[in-house]
Amino acid sequence: MNDGLPILLDYQRRWIEETAAIAVCEKARRTGFSWADAAERVVHAAEGRGSVYYMSYNKDMTETYIGDCADWARKLNQAVGDVLEETVVEDDREILRFRIHCASGRDIIALPSNPRVLRSKGKPGDVVVLDEAAFCDDLEELLKAAIAVTQWGGQVRIISTHNGDDNPFNELVTDIRAGRQPYALHRVTLDDAIADGLVRRICSVKGVEWKPETDPSWRAEQVAKYRSSDAADEELFCIPRRGAGAVFPRVLVESRMHEAPVIRYDGSGDFNMLAKGLRSLEMETWLEEELGPLLQRLAPNRRHVIGGDFARSGDLSVYAPLEIGETLKRTAPFLLEMHNVPHVQQVQAVRYICDRLPRFSGGAFDARGNGSYLAEEMVDAYGSIVEAVMLSEAWYRENMPRYKAAFEDDRIAVPRNDDVLDDHRAIRMVRGIPRLPDGQTAAGRHGDSAIALALAWYASEQDAAPIEFETLGPRESVAAIDSYVGHGLGRGVFGGYLQ
Repeated sequence: MNDGLPILLDYQRRWIEETAAIAVCEKARRTGFSWADAAERVVHAAEGRGSVYYMSYNKDMTETYIGDCADWARKLNQAVGDVLEETVVEDDREILRFRIHCASGRDIIALPSNPRVLRSKGKPGDVVVLDEAAFCDDLEELLKAAIAVTQWGGQVRIISTHNGDDNPFNELVTDIRAGRQPYALHRVTLDDAIADGLVRRICSVKGVEWKPETDPSWRAEQVAKYRSSDAADEELFCIPRRGAGAVFPRVLVESRMHEAPVIRYDGSGDFNMLAKGLRSLEMETWLEEELGPLLQRLAPNRRHVIGGDFARSGDLSVYAPLEIGETLKRTAPFLLEMHNVPHVQQVQAVRYICDRLPRFSGGAFDARGNGSYLAEEMVDAYGSIVEAVMLSEAWYRENMPRYKAAFEDDRIAVPRNDDVLDDHRAIRMVRGIPRLPDGQTAAGRHGDSAIALALAWYASEQDAAPIEFETLGPRESVAAIDSYVGHGLGRGVFGGYLQ
């Protein structure tokens, strides 16, 4: 090939360099993934590190893979024999397999996707490759048999495009993202492959001139081949098809609810017209009366975090503290909802909470749009234990499955409240990602408490140490700032507490 690219493109190289005992890849169709995997397995067997057992859902795929292995052996000048087609007996049943025997004494064997044929396999260093796993019959049993290979130092590699949301392969991918399975996860969409040079490589193989404008036109041609966007999303962009059902079933959310208040502050027109100083005093009085007693009841020896979803007037702002218990279960002691409240007073309210959370260990705040103001203020005030989060598709894809897993595993408790239930029920699968759809999900709401709690959960999973401090009152703060400015220290020392 004279396309100037390495033999293996970057996404292929990352896969064969993976060292985890069990690795999974969700991929787009026809990106050369199995072909690249074959290269690594040839080297593995030829060097005597272990035998390789390849399994897929039909005979054509096994023949293609074993043929790729033979081609790689020739290209890499590895000492291997011819491809042998054999009929053997496994568990009293005749099965067809393809085998390449290496001079090292190791084999590359392509087998049908029957869990029984793996039961006697698994010597130190052996590798099991499950290709197009989403299309294999009884994948769960196949995985059980394959994973046993790792007990003696072997490896398992699971590769597939998606085949529906309720398929065991997608459930496996979701479990990995949720942190239930400690496996390595790779994801290669058509766009990822194009960015790494796939179209350029195809042009080189076909003897066609490649130009930068070839990439988008070729991509459009591939998408147009599918009769529906759902089919193209699944085949090319790693988005499994599913119905429009809620991600959080009602019974699941209700089972994780406990008695805890949801406190709400509505900013009236008269309140918003007050001078800033008067608004601050009125807000301080309200906070002392409504939130002060709740904060005083928090366990002083437990770590606490907070998440926040900001809105100025249309939707609600929701701020959700979480207590991290002895068993690491997270419990929301209350929620604060604010509607039509100026930015400065929302900062004041959140600062009031954070300053009084025992062993305050972290926060995460939605930094999209107007939320960037509050998020930046919190970062200024508390430093690196607080994160300003852009709620992108990537964030939802990586973190919402983990949040849902907390409900499924009984590791979170949220306030028993109908709006909180509806907010969680509003989360849908959008292009294969659990997230909120655009627009309001209920009158005056947009899943606000679900996002605030998900951000709090995210904050609770970050590596952060609690900070211990004693907040200064407004007058003391002014004096302290004047003192520090006099010594050449800037306003950032106090995070701009007085606005």
